Amino acid sequence: MELTYRPFELELKHPFTIAKFSRTSTPLMLLEIKHEDYTGYGEASMVPYMGESHQTAAEFLTKVDITQFKYPFDFGSIIHYLDSLAPGNPAIKAAIDIALHDLDGKLRGKPCWQLLGSNPALMPLTSYTVGIDTPEVLIQKVKGAGDCRIIKVKLGRDSDKELINTIRSVTGLPLYVDANQGWTDLRQSQDMCHWLQEKGVVLIEQPFAKTDPASNAWLSERSPIPIIGDEAVQRLGDVDKANGIYNGINIKLMKSAGMYEAHQMIKRAKEFGLKILIGCMSETSCATLAAAALAPQCDWADIDGPFLVSNNPFKMPEFKDGKWVLTSAPGLGLS
Repeated sequence: MELTYRPFELELKHPFTIAKFSRTSTPLMLLEIKHEDYTGYGEASMVPYMGESHQTAAEFLTKVDITQFKYPFDFGSIIHYLDSLAPGNPAIKAAIDIALHDLDGKLRGKPCWQLLGSNPALMPLTSYTVGIDTPEVLIQKVKGAGDCRIIKVKLGRDSDKELINTIRSVTGLPLYVDANQGWTDLRQSQDMCHWLQEKGVVLIEQPFAKTDPASNAWLSERSPIPIIGDEAVQRLGDVDKANGIYNGINIKLMKSAGMYEAHQMIKRAKEFGLKILIGCMSETSCATLAAAALAPQCDWADIDGPFLVSNNPFKMPEFKDGKWVLTSAPGLGLS
């Protein structure tokens, strides 16, 4: 078995602005694991606020002993091994996990979604994200949503209502909103939730700081639409902490350290009766197909990475009627 990797800079079509920062690209680490005549592909998308970089990813990979990955793969033991090498680093751990899932599917001649127990007929619609921007650029972004049937809006500033009204001037599509921890006032947030419901908003991600469970729980009890934990929910243990504070959770492979733990998080969330949104970072078709393999087990999807970038090194997966299409190709189905 052989592991190779290369750094890659993923360019965004538009500057991506949320409540507290803006960026125009995202550093990736593209990874391959070869075994026999097959190659599994993985990806680490390392958005700056998560603290990973090309340097940290390369340093972590020097610690990885590829001989630990015996086939057939025990994914639980593999993530335990990766966590034992160093804390954190979830994105590069996800790249290894995704590559091994892709390789596993190819060796077994079956698609990842089938091995994970997903039903393609239950694939949810995926949303198209627009960051905070001027009204003119917002309108341009919304018009560029293509075949997506849901718009996701970044909030968290004083101009939130203006932003929503601008979007509503050009589309009646359902909306997801993500405040990215940008709200601070309880009563204003409650009023905002009711106003957003009137504007066709389906869910709200992380309204208050992840370190403020009391405010998030207060709003979850009073909001007419679900409040979803995002920054507060990263690994499996965070699902237990989210129960009783949020109405649902957002699972991202780059935070969960890959497909295996994301699947465990889905099962745990369902035990609590929590709603599940599966999301993404700025990603290529590789991580998109990895998340899509689990999406039919979730209530909502926000897997729009390939739509937002200009230099995806892989072929765009099939997208039809607002949904990613899962094929019978073995592994991720990446090309």
